[in-house]
Amino acid sequence: MRLIIGLGNPGKAYAQTRHNVGMWVIERAAVRWSIRLTSRGTIQRGSGRLGSELIELAGLLDWMNVSGPPLKGLLREFKLTPDELIVIHDDLDLEPGRLRIKLAGGHGGHKGIKSVVEALGTPQFVRVKMGIGRPAPSQDSADYVLEPFTKEEIEVLNPCLDRAVDALECLIHRGVALAMNEFNVRERETTEEEE
Repeated sequence: MRLIIGLGNPGKAYAQTRHNVGMWVIERAAVRWSIRLTSRGTIQRGSGRLGSELIELAGLLDWMNVSGPPLKGLLREFKLTPDELIVIHDDLDLEPGRLRIKLAGGHGGHKGIKSVVEALGTPQFVRVKMGIGRPAPSQDSADYVLEPFTKEEIEVLNPCLDRAVDALECLIHRGVALAMNEFNVRERETTEEEE
């Protein structure tokens, strides 16, 4: 079984914000894989299969900076280890429309990932980072991540959500190394290589 979790903040006020893009990927995966998500407290979750692999999708809709404890609770519930976990979250250091797969490493200032690492006692889990870009120099990062995406950003982000689900499928069926080789490149680089 694999547990795939998208990080976010609770409530309608935050649903369309940059910080909730991990939840958007969970919703997109649920549609593609015909998994019905239901709300249980501050978690939206659903079970299904991807080929022969059992999948549990979950969106953590508690406050971002306390994502760790509910995530740890889900791992305990399903008797899984951090090796069987994939966490999807926003990343300021990647431009909008870019994604990057990473195994382990630091939290890079992301409070949700920091909470997860502290709760699990290890950074040894797979992350799928969704680029949201950096704010203007005069804008605070904390305010930026809590703002809705612009119309232009959503146009760029939409195909990236599908690509993120492709990346999840690759991770599950082919492993981390192959998924990183395939998806940790810019779209333009891939297009240029194919020409």
